[in-house]
Amino acid sequence: MDDVTPERPAPSTTIEVLGKYPGEGNPLISHKFGADGDAFVHDGRVYLYLTNDTQGYAPGPDGTSPTNTYSKITTITVISSDDLANWTDHGEIPVAGSDGIAKYASQSWAPAVASRVVAGEERFFLYFADNGAATGVLVGDSPLGPWRDERGSLLITAETPGASDGRNWLFDPGVFVDDDGRGYLYFGGGGDDGSRSAENTNHPRSTRVIRLGDDMISTEGAAEVIDAPLAFESGHVFKREGRYYYSYSSNFGFGGPVDPDGPPLGAIAYLVADDPMGPWTPDEYAGVVFRNPGVHFGAGGNNHQSVFELNGRHYLTYHAQTLNSRITGGTTQGFRSPHIAELEFNADGTVREVLGTFDGVAQIRHLDPYREIEAVTIAWQQGLTTRRTSAPDEVPALVLHDVDNGDWTSLSSVDFGAGAGGVSARVKPLVAGAGIQVRLDDRAGPVVATIPVGGPIGGWTEVGADLDGVSGVHDVYFTFVGPDGRALVEVRSWRFTEASQEVRGTG
Repeated sequence: MDDVTPERPAPSTTIEVLGKYPGEGNPLISHKFGADGDAFVHDGRVYLYLTNDTQGYAPGPDGTSPTNTYSKITTITVISSDDLANWTDHGEIPVAGSDGIAKYASQSWAPAVASRVVAGEERFFLYFADNGAATGVLVGDSPLGPWRDERGSLLITAETPGASDGRNWLFDPGVFVDDDGRGYLYFGGGGDDGSRSAENTNHPRSTRVIRLGDDMISTEGAAEVIDAPLAFESGHVFKREGRYYYSYSSNFGFGGPVDPDGPPLGAIAYLVADDPMGPWTPDEYAGVVFRNPGVHFGAGGNNHQSVFELNGRHYLTYHAQTLNSRITGGTTQGFRSPHIAELEFNADGTVREVLGTFDGVAQIRHLDPYREIEAVTIAWQQGLTTRRTSAPDEVPALVLHDVDNGDWTSLSSVDFGAGAGGVSARVKPLVAGAGIQVRLDDRAGPVVATIPVGGPIGGWTEVGADLDGVSGVHDVYFTFVGPDGRALVEVRSWRFTEASQEVRGTG
């Protein structure tokens, strides 16, 4: 025994507090963090690619983590939704480091995704920042991959023509594919030369735009300078009514006087031009999209955005330390969460400034319960996390994990139509005596069904229960019950059956 050194188990990173209150739309998820969101719409569904802040989250006994330094982040988190209220967790893409697809990269921050038909097939391109030094790209067969490294090296480096002036960063890629199929990459940031001058503070000229090759993993020509007022990072372009909007995060001041006619510090500002290449000059400055998150939520920090269009409406994604603040009771350590807001325009095409709220946006369609619903599709939850069950080189499949007595999850605005006759779940029982209570419209509402979690311990099985009188549109809550202090079950999927159909299961 003298030679044995006991090892303490790693502290759990499961977030036990209620980080997103029922009815709220923001933050989008509360079981993990995610920042620098880039939205990509495909077949009526929006996919949001996120810097995986959870990778640096290491809470101590008091629940507080050391400050997020971003140095450990080598994966990209993906979530998606077709209704903007129920978000499906697709897990993490292993991008950088020894276990990553691009092993020559050390980090993966601030992703951006686009698709293009190449050699007759639609392909998907994931751009990522290798810290501040470079930008890389992976290729996939769908918005969820599987992803591969076709280039074999970083895409943007200091050797890329026009990319570097010796002090600007080469990160925060923003990709845009125009209607003619031509691709463009926006990148860069920083640019503080230490002079504390008004010129360097207000015009660091640190961001760039470059044309992408037809293969989307090469560049053409030289990068061109973007002279956005007070520019700092997070360049992103979208197109509306024939004009191009370049949005970016302004800096926090480089020590020189700040132009009062330019954007405020740490805000999302924008320029408008008639071509994806600009020219992007101070004359094109059009105003502020979104002020720093600290203005809206009391917890500031960096700022990062993207814009997408779905069903004829435009939306803004941004991040804020709201979940971090709720975990610690008001302090923050740099762990950011994805948020969403509707983006509206004035008659002249200018953007109406967005206010950050916990409300988020309206759900754009009811959820159809008469199909298989991945259990990692969540509106609100408490005490749960997720686990990937597929291999890293496969399209991701995840299950609900670390499910304890009293934990719960939910689905927003489920349309049962004329009536549901039953509910079933694909589960892996981990202990005897567990059950899943089904409630409507409130997490403490009356129980309308209890699904007994039967079947062999450690094996996947389908369990179910009857429902009676459940019709119309409801929020649905699933509450887990069973022995205290034990992991109860993992859940892969839910399914409801119409009243005319039989419920099948072992429970």
